[in-house]
Amino acid sequence: MNKPGYRVVAGVSGSLESLTALHRAASEARATGATLWAVLAWEPPGGDIAHRGGPCPEPLAAWRRMAVDRLTDALGTAFGGTGPGVPLERLVVLGKPAKVLLSVADRPDDLLVVGAGARGRMRRALQPSVARYCLARAGCPVLAVPPSPLHRTFHTMHRRNTWKLPLKTQGLAERR
Repeated sequence: MNKPGYRVVAGVSGSLESLTALHRAASEARATGATLWAVLAWEPPGGDIAHRGGPCPEPLAAWRRMAVDRLTDALGTAFGGTGPGVPLERLVVLGKPAKVLLSVADRPDDLLVVGAGARGRMRRALQPSVARYCLARAGCPVLAVPPSPLHRTFHTMHRRNTWKLPLKTQGLAERR
């Protein structure tokens, strides 16, 4: 099913969840003949007010270059040298991720793909979910991609390693 002008917009942050969502977005774009839009939203350190306080535009340009590099690295990690196999547009925008994604995916026939990472109560209270914001306010279909099955394993291993707890390795490798 090829739709001219059809876009699949994927939010990219470089996290494991966003890379999983990016892969799903690429497969959706392949299936529909759409263009894949990889969108990375960024904010200056200290927020919007911090960069307005000084008259120097150089830090803002440097932060933007770092955001462009982050998007390039994320795409390289996700697809390697082969690319996604569909037409790809890259977009780096200054702003809050959820609002930027909704402003890019503004057509009713767009598909917005976001990672719906595993979130505990504490993280949910401190940092609002981009996926929930988009699901509640988008004017187009939204696909919230759950984290990769390996994400929980990696997160558990990282937490145990951080707290210097012994790792449980029974399920990680097959016994011979």
